[in-house]
Amino acid sequence: MKEEGVQLIVDGKRLDGRGLEDLRPIKIEVGVLKRADGSCYVELGKNKAIAAVYGPREMHPRHFQDAKMARITYRYNMAPFSVDERKRPGPDRRSVEISKVSREALDPVVIKEYYPKTAIDVYVELLQSDAGTRTAGINAASVALAAAGIPMRDLVSSVAVGKIEGQVALDLNALEDNYGEADMPVAMIARTDTFTMLQMDGRFTTDEWKRGLALAKTACHQIYELQRQALIEKYSESIVEGVV
Repeated sequence: MKEEGVQLIVDGKRLDGRGLEDLRPIKIEVGVLKRADGSCYVELGKNKAIAAVYGPREMHPRHFQDAKMARITYRYNMAPFSVDERKRPGPDRRSVEISKVSREALDPVVIKEYYPKTAIDVYVELLQSDAGTRTAGINAASVALAAAGIPMRDLVSSVAVGKIEGQVALDLNALEDNYGEADMPVAMIARTDTFTMLQMDGRFTTDEWKRGLALAKTACHQIYELQRQALIEKYSESIVEGVV
């Protein structure tokens, strides 16, 4: 709940100058790690996330193999220095939960049947945190999978919607997340408006929930175009370098 004395909206604007329907600035860079099969760096506001994909490769131990399809593993981790108060290294309950829901958000678009008995490993590291870290990680991981050449039905795009000062707002930053009234991260396949993840912390009325979903859809379409453009620019450069 919001703490007394913390005003998040002033003269119709949020404290960072955005309107209620505005995304934070987004930067996407493909192929940042040479040793990974695919990688992506994403900045979402002050969030800084890097994703690396390895595979498909033989899964060990072998009793975890699926004879019909590949298995996706997803490891989300926040670096100890990513937050103001130093985080203890290693996995905790929150990172395990985020790893699970993020893997499930990406699972529907990966064509796993092409690679039975293998593993596709996705690692997401948060270098700097400012709320919305799981959405930044999913956006980075989706592009990294595509950069690794993993067969996919489409990209997955992700954003969070929340409620501050009783109003629905897109893409909360850390201050808004801490003192706001609700938070709803979503992930979706933008071209078909298919949701692959939807979580909620706090309360929305039915009308607020519908408005939040509508804002999320519009934002995910914008993020999808940025993801797609980053991939096109990266591999257009590779083709030009190969010709030269």
